[in-house]
Amino acid sequence: MNAAEKKIRVLIVDDSPFMRRVVQTIISADPSMQVVGQASDGHEAVSMAASLHPDVISMDINMPHLDGLEATEIIMSRNPRPIVIVSSESCEGARGTLRALELGAVDFVSKPASAINLDMNSVQEELTKKLKMAAKVRVVRTATRPKALQAMGIAPAPRVSEPQTVRLSPAASETSGGKAFPLVVLAASTGGPAALMNLVPSFRKDFPAAVMLALHMPANFTSQFTRQLADASALQVKEAEAGEALRPGVLHVCPGSHHLRVSPAGLIQLDDGPRIGGYRPCADVTLETAAAWAGPMTIGVVLTGMGNDGSRGVVAVKAAGGFVVAQDEATSMIFGMPGEAIRTGAVDEIHPLEAIATVVEKRVLYLLGAARVGAL
Repeated sequence: MNAAEKKIRVLIVDDSPFMRRVVQTIISADPSMQVVGQASDGHEAVSMAASLHPDVISMDINMPHLDGLEATEIIMSRNPRPIVIVSSESCEGARGTLRALELGAVDFVSKPASAINLDMNSVQEELTKKLKMAAKVRVVRTATRPKALQAMGIAPAPRVSEPQTVRLSPAASETSGGKAFPLVVLAASTGGPAALMNLVPSFRKDFPAAVMLALHMPANFTSQFTRQLADASALQVKEAEAGEALRPGVLHVCPGSHHLRVSPAGLIQLDDGPRIGGYRPCADVTLETAAAWAGPMTIGVVLTGMGNDGSRGVVAVKAAGGFVVAQDEATSMIFGMPGEAIRTGAVDEIHPLEAIATVVEKRVLYLLGAARVGAL
């Protein structure tokens, strides 16, 4: 590293002295980062975040006195700093991690499953990569929610507008290739959980399109996130199951352990094969197979995320006559995925997160109308 370059300043928060030493060793081994402080509980984390002004915080969740969730909420509401959650992969850990992401944390790293040796070196590359990425994020102050809402679930975001209610008519099945309804594919990564908790509740219960979600997240985290998203949404939200038929008004969340495809018959296929392009689930795979099945009835939506997953898929959607929307840079936590999609030239419209639900619903209504008059 050039001596003139400023090192990334990291605050480590964990109640375990052992874990603090391990994380410090990992960070100190990278010449571009330095540890500026260590906190043993949430109270110390809040105080040191304000006094040390770290570039990024490594935050544990389960701590005495003031836990990582409460500390994250206070920091993000008073003195926002980029936060990477370091938590276990247990159900409780997944629930807490997702809550922290909703409160404004940038990303997370799972501790090794073994409670015996806790070999954090196995996640060294992931931790350093995510800390460096998070340090570049422009965080914003988040409003503190009432305690009643903090305790259970997440309040859905207010609707951007109230599109008219539309129900499928028998004529809607008379579409090109026999496709009876539009298919929306959502792709997201870093920043995705918070973005989706704002976007998905904006869709109506009788939303006349099927929805598929490819989100970069481990399997046990997607299970928990599916439950949280279902609690906040009017749509039926469920984890995708192999052999299921796509249906309007249902959002199928791809398990983090699989890739999600659409078969030529319009059925869900799950593939637990290796990562594709470094991703599992791979949004490109979902978008490409959706476009092959639904053709011009496909709507691809690329949301915040690191990397370029989705960029190949949106080209396939556009080539099939479909419609592509990308989240804008101002509302994206990480503009990697939307930016790469936009660079392909296949994106039709770019919108802030709060406008995307309305844009998608309008496109769905257009497709249903076009199908009824035989224009598709």
